[in-house]
Amino acid sequence: MKELSLNILDIASNSITANATKIEITVIYVFSQNLLSIEITDNGCGMNEETVKKVTDPFVTSRKTRSVGLGIPFFKESAESSGGKFSITSKVGEGTKVKATYEIDNIDRMPLGDLAETICVLLGAKKDIRYVLTYRVDEREFVLDTDEVRNILGEVDISNTEVLAFLKDYINQGINITNGGSKNL
Repeated sequence: MKELSLNILDIASNSITANATKIEITVIYVFSQNLLSIEITDNGCGMNEETVKKVTDPFVTSRKTRSVGLGIPFFKESAESSGGKFSITSKVGEGTKVKATYEIDNIDRMPLGDLAETICVLLGAKKDIRYVLTYRVDEREFVLDTDEVRNILGEVDISNTEVLAFLKDYINQGINITNGGSKNL
């Protein structure tokens, strides 16, 4: 994958498949520690300990359509190859947490990419899930909670094309402000 937001999309898609009703996506830059942290947490069906141990193997997948699952192994590799770490924890019936950390200035760290587009694709794919995006740069923070958006929208469908276009702009604006005016870090 060419950008980290595609890894986020893939992991969140796994959460959808695991019947999650809430998916939290947290992206944190801590420049004083040269650290970028990406965490995806869900309340889906979870995995047993044995599956968690195997899930980073590309030849282990729960999909019936193919025998290879590359999303989690690629995410793990992207973190470890850029001076970071990867972890996955899960409990059956409670959900899963996937976390990858990166050295911000590592030459092998992929760019974050289009996080706003990723969130909108997820909303278009499964609109009834509660998505909570937290984007933090040092002490500045932007949070989007789709439950709050739904409360404002009332009867308007959150996956409406015009709503998704607005949300993409709103997320990008929140990210830009949190970045201190810079579009990309």
